[in-house]
Amino acid sequence: MTATAPTTTTIVTGRPASPRRRHAGGRDEQLVSWAFLAPFLIAFVLFMAWPILHGFYLSFTNQSLTGAGGDLVGGANYAEAIADPVMWGSLGNTAWFTVISTIPLVIIALVMAVLVDRGLPGQWLWRLSFFMPYLLASTVISQIWVWIFNPQIGAANNILKALGLAPIAWLQNPDTNLMAITIATIWWTVGFNFLLYLAALQNIPPQQYEAAALDGAGPWRQFWSITLPQLGPATTVIVLLQVLASLKLFDQAYQMMGGLSSDTTRSIVQYIYETGFVGYRFGYSAAISYVFFAIIIILGVVQALITRRRKESR
Repeated sequence: MTATAPTTTTIVTGRPASPRRRHAGGRDEQLVSWAFLAPFLIAFVLFMAWPILHGFYLSFTNQSLTGAGGDLVGGANYAEAIADPVMWGSLGNTAWFTVISTIPLVIIALVMAVLVDRGLPGQWLWRLSFFMPYLLASTVISQIWVWIFNPQIGAANNILKALGLAPIAWLQNPDTNLMAITIATIWWTVGFNFLLYLAALQNIPPQQYEAAALDGAGPWRQFWSITLPQLGPATTVIVLLQVLASLKLFDQAYQMMGGLSSDTTRSIVQYIYETGFVGYRFGYSAAISYVFFAIIIILGVVQALITRRRKESR
């Protein structure tokens, strides 16, 4: 025979708690929970769920920015997007920019973080100078680098002249304009990755370095055997965030090129903007955006599967 613990109501009043009261208390807690969730849910529906669903609907119409159209055209927009060479060229520019910007942004940020973490003199000044450009607006960054890449008076060509090299029309030359935008982007955003790496470095126990030093390991051996393996999770996060940021290339390229379209610098986001707000084809631009979204989802799934297999193989 088992004994049950008396409820608080039984102890106080001598009578068991009423099921109605328990249910009423549960309903009150649920109402309070929904009251706290309501602002987030309203904002999510208005600014996330509804735009996504409405944009998906527009991708099946011939809606125009002027308000004309709006008739359902089925999958015609998607068929046109898949056969559109400008869209694929824009995707190629975006992919190439992602590759040539992500790799140096990860490596340079790591080097900067290691130098500061190892006791570089004047650490507060280095941290401030490394992170400060990231706080500037894209319009400011673009204007600074437009001056630097100016063919006549820019600092970039002055350096080339000092080295005995011929000047370059950085932003006007199709062979160099995307590289110029990449250099500006690296200078602008490397501070964020630097901060993430610095935080990860400071979480590595110093006892590991002390034990390695006692075993005769030098700085390079400590870096390859302790620092890099410990930074693996941070590097994965940084690469993922950087790829997503690079895929959204638009503002600095658009501003540095003066709003002009170029076959070598037009990103997929800029092409979506030009199609919808310059060409007035809202439905078609929505279809392009969802094709781009599907590609990102596929890349994300592939990356997740590769990461899972690596973890399982360990």
